[in-house]
Amino acid sequence: MDEELNVSYITLGGYVEMEKNRYVYFGIIFVVYILIICCNSTIVCLIVKHQNLHEPMYIFIAALLINTVLYSTTTHPKLLVDFLSEKQVISHSMCHFQLFIFYSSGGSEFYLLSAMAYDRYVSICKPLQYPTIMKKKTIILFLLLAWLLPACHLAGSTSLSLARKLCNFTLKGIFCNNSLFKLHCESSSALSVYGVIGFLNLAVYPMLYIVFTYTRILVITYRSCKEVRSKAAQTCLPHLLVLINFSLLVAYDIIILRLESYIPKTARLIMTLQLILYHPLFNPIIYGLKMKEIYKHLKKLICHFT
Repeated sequence: MDEELNVSYITLGGYVEMEKNRYVYFGIIFVVYILIICCNSTIVCLIVKHQNLHEPMYIFIAALLINTVLYSTTTHPKLLVDFLSEKQVISHSMCHFQLFIFYSSGGSEFYLLSAMAYDRYVSICKPLQYPTIMKKKTIILFLLLAWLLPACHLAGSTSLSLARKLCNFTLKGIFCNNSLFKLHCESSSALSVYGVIGFLNLAVYPMLYIVFTYTRILVITYRSCKEVRSKAAQTCLPHLLVLINFSLLVAYDIIILRLESYIPKTARLIMTLQLILYHPLFNPIIYGLKMKEIYKHLKKLICHFT
């Protein structure tokens, strides 16, 4: 029976003092998950409800926040179940599914931020051409590409990993990430190449494009009047803050993967929690407070209930 369990299930071995702290863990994750859903959903509902927010920039923000909820739903419900369970295990296939959704939504975040960067570039640097460039069809195309391209790429690497035999059944983490590949009996050169290509296509290239685009905006607005510079700063700063924050979390994930044997278990757990607790709340707070039009509607909503 135990042998069957080992073949079918993977043990999540990244928890620290589970018996002692299970209810503390549960309470923190539960409260944060509710806040994530409420905060992100509130901003999305405001964008959907108010006509003056039916612009490409706000549509991309709504898509990003929906993606953030998906990102959180990949891990949080399973964590809540694990905290109340005697054994923290996950099936082999479900572990790969969690890995697929987690990294696919992460790649979509970079692509959506790239679409936002392009939108800001056209709006600020080519204002007269903006209505003809950022049409409804263009927005839909960007959204489809942002969600489909990462999913298609991750489908390939996930399928390759799923087909490989496992010799180790204890994952050094609290959810399934790239550490899953270390459980394979033999390392795969195909998976390694696929991983590098994926990292470049889903993270590095979009990030370089965003940096290049905002640099162009900065150069052009520096030569413009004060009003244009103010508009650029007001609309671009939130996107840059979200990009910097998410890029740091991606760096966290890489560090955890590469140095997990050298990082103490408690430190590894704390670093992992940064990926799933901090970022999903950061996005709605930044866009709710820093985007002027969203903030005005949010302030009215709060005043209505108080």
